[in-house]
Amino acid sequence: MKRFGIDIDGTVTSPESLLPHINDYFKLNLTLTDITQYELTEVLDISPQTFGAWFKEAEPHIYKESPLASGAKKILDDWKEHHELYFISARPSELLQLTKEWFDMRDLMYHHIELIGSHNKISTAKKYEVDIFFEDKHDNAVMINEELNIPVVLFNTPYNQSAIPEGVIRVNDWNEASRWVQNWLHSDGS
Repeated sequence: MKRFGIDIDGTVTSPESLLPHINDYFKLNLTLTDITQYELTEVLDISPQTFGAWFKEAEPHIYKESPLASGAKKILDDWKEHHELYFISARPSELLQLTKEWFDMRDLMYHHIELIGSHNKISTAKKYEVDIFFEDKHDNAVMINEELNIPVVLFNTPYNQSAIPEGVIRVNDWNEASRWVQNWLHSDGS
């Protein structure tokens, strides 16, 4: 049995989750291909203060409405029988109840959810001794891989296209992630 560290937003939820909310509030017409950087204020030409104030207010509603990434439920349902699923997110800790309700409404099982309120997931991943991590933020994926020397599956998006080291594995969807994990488990003897 392995312990999987799994990011939530842009990984378990669709990377497009924010877009309808951004488009509606800021009167834009963006698609995911327009989001070429993780730091949205650099893409949107909106001041960090304006965007931050909006996001803090909109965040609970956005997370409550976030759609599942395509294929995520089937794969996570398969994995829950054989592995421990530890969801580690940069969401603020006060949104833990809302996050658990989101998982429950979608009948997604979890062994643990940790909302750390920052993008630095290294210490949390280390604390829970995860064997592999699933992420959509490029620098997180690289840092987790380099610091913990574990494989990190990076879900391919327009905003994470920088080069990756060998231990970061770029996948296009949950089915590709599942195939890679199966090979990794097989070669690891698990």
